[in-house]
Amino acid sequence: MVEVGPGPGGLTRALLDTAAADVTVVEVDDRAVAIMEELAATAGDRLRIVAGDALRMDLTTLVPAPRHIVANLPYNIASPLLVGWLRQGRAWERLTLMFQQEVAERICAAPDTEAYGRLSVLAQWVGHVDIMVRLPPDAFVPPPKVWSAVVGFTPHDDQPEPELFSRMERLTAAAFGQRRKMLRGSLKPLGGQTLLDRAGIAADRRAETLSVAEFDRLVRLL
Repeated sequence: MVEVGPGPGGLTRALLDTAAADVTVVEVDDRAVAIMEELAATAGDRLRIVAGDALRMDLTTLVPAPRHIVANLPYNIASPLLVGWLRQGRAWERLTLMFQQEVAERICAAPDTEAYGRLSVLAQWVGHVDIMVRLPPDAFVPPPKVWSAVVGFTPHDDQPEPELFSRMERLTAAAFGQRRKMLRGSLKPLGGQTLLDRAGIAADRRAETLSVAEFDRLVRLL
């Protein structure tokens, strides 16, 4: 199990009480690392502390499969961390991640809703996602200004190859980059009308109306 951004140690203690074979903590804050090292001294071989920035690390190299990431993510880098882990979807048994509630709702949003966008498609294309719990600001010390939510993510058995994932990143970036545009315009650099005709998708639709399955059909024709 890999824990990212543990804070003062309460989450780490809780994870050590589970059936996890071992817990590896990744923490960039030197103060938190010092607290974790004190805990490691009493936890035996099951707890390892890795000081470093999770954005710059390949967490799959830290622990053998099956791997489960549990993270209270820094909200300013939560999205790039998630996308990086989605690229490695087949490496994870499960992700349990805390986000700002607005981001969690975008990840789990359905088509034809205001929150549906690039993160929704990428996450739901790679795995099954659901909001497990919502937490008010006063659940934390110090309290943030926003609500938070924990998202559970279980990868699908069939995972895209890295090259296909890169194409989906390009496709969704173009489609949602100017989300009020019709797809014939927003996808013009990627084939526009011709691509949409091949996929059997009306060119006057907008990105937020497409299902994840329709995005999958498009990306495989790019």
